[in-house]
Amino acid sequence: MNPYEYTQLHADRFKEQLKDLLRIPSVSTLPQHKPDVERAAAWLIDDMLRIGFHRAEAIPTAGHPIVYGEWLGAGPNAPTVLVYGHYDVQPAEMADGWDTDPFTPVERDGKIYARGAIDSKSNVMAQLKAAEALLATGGAPVNIKLLFEGEEESDSANLAAFVAAHRDRLQADVVVICDGSMADLQQPDMGYSLRGVVSLEVTVYGPQRDLHSGHFGGTVHNPIHALADIIAALHNPDGSVAVPGFYDDVLPLDADERAELAQALPYVEAEWRDVAAAPAQWGEPGYNLHERIGARPTLEVNGIAGGWAGEGFKTVLPAKAWAKISCRLVPNQTSQRTFERVRDYIQQIAPPTVRVDVQLVSIGEPLLIDRHHPMVEAAMRAYERTWGKRPHYVRAGGSVPVSVDLQRELGKPLVLMAFGYKGCGAHGPNEHVYLDLWYRGIETMLQFYAEISEPDR
Repeated sequence: MNPYEYTQLHADRFKEQLKDLLRIPSVSTLPQHKPDVERAAAWLIDDMLRIGFHRAEAIPTAGHPIVYGEWLGAGPNAPTVLVYGHYDVQPAEMADGWDTDPFTPVERDGKIYARGAIDSKSNVMAQLKAAEALLATGGAPVNIKLLFEGEEESDSANLAAFVAAHRDRLQADVVVICDGSMADLQQPDMGYSLRGVVSLEVTVYGPQRDLHSGHFGGTVHNPIHALADIIAALHNPDGSVAVPGFYDDVLPLDADERAELAQALPYVEAEWRDVAAAPAQWGEPGYNLHERIGARPTLEVNGIAGGWAGEGFKTVLPAKAWAKISCRLVPNQTSQRTFERVRDYIQQIAPPTVRVDVQLVSIGEPLLIDRHHPMVEAAMRAYERTWGKRPHYVRAGGSVPVSVDLQRELGKPLVLMAFGYKGCGAHGPNEHVYLDLWYRGIETMLQFYAEISEPDR
């Protein structure tokens, strides 16, 4: 029996195991779920040992455990693959708009609905089940190292230090980042870039305490008004970012790259219409939707608060207002420099009638991969053999914080591989995964391992 036949024979069991992992509410951002994150880590370790990994352990951190496992049975002359994924998930509750309990997996119409189904337990399980299929049918043609993080959804606070301290243990010929999704159900794509991110909080202070708007309105600059003016000034009327120097470090796209990215544009546009479903597109002029999503930086207001927003009415003039702002960065930009530019501009445009404080919350650098590297080409062939279509190159709009650390510390090529659909509601209610895509993901990994072990096959 070959590993593909083994996968088909055990497809139902694989699916039930995915459901078992989805039942564990491994929410890394909420302290009350710390035991659940640890339980998910233990579940993964048990499965690694069951399928024949030589080593599997939960490595404690100041936050949540890192799960590491390895099988080195292919020998020192075979390629070694390090695969990264994350097993923690975003918070979820029925009040968010779920139709069913988010931690009780429901299978319906070829999909499984549960928190973490697409982001990113299905990716983790695709890696585990591909490894199982190989080890159960004679062994893998490559050495496999699996690195699963337990706090990707809470800023990856401890993984970077772990990678820097354990370079020797993590050494590999290629690093696979298995996190993310594709724009179409039938047409695969191959990401070669991830955006960085910098997040900050802006607080505008006015009077020393909330005031009666009848007594003081018209004499005190309302912090909400001031914050609204500041936010409005962050973009130009055409949608471009107004912060001075914001685009200075952005590398221009050449004609060849724009032509390659244009191949995926119809799929990106279709996914935008299906998932975003906004009245009309908006954004920086001169760039199409795909380029705006992955090749251009952005500045977004993620939340705003101030004054009274509860039931009833309170005619208050608030003492402060605040906003959460994030910037997605593209290759050659740096998060610290971008933060400084945004901070300085906000301070510059702040009126003297209020006091403004800008605090850095988190940073992460952008990633660019050589899309013509042999390892990327091997992944392209693996997708093509499985899906029957050569992937389109894409620049992803999201971020995977540890990818830059792995690239810098290990000095090895990275490959981005994703198997799910972007319309599956990651971070939102009724998150789900298409089972047929998940099974294709397992097969794609089997093909990738074969491609890099026998490049001339």
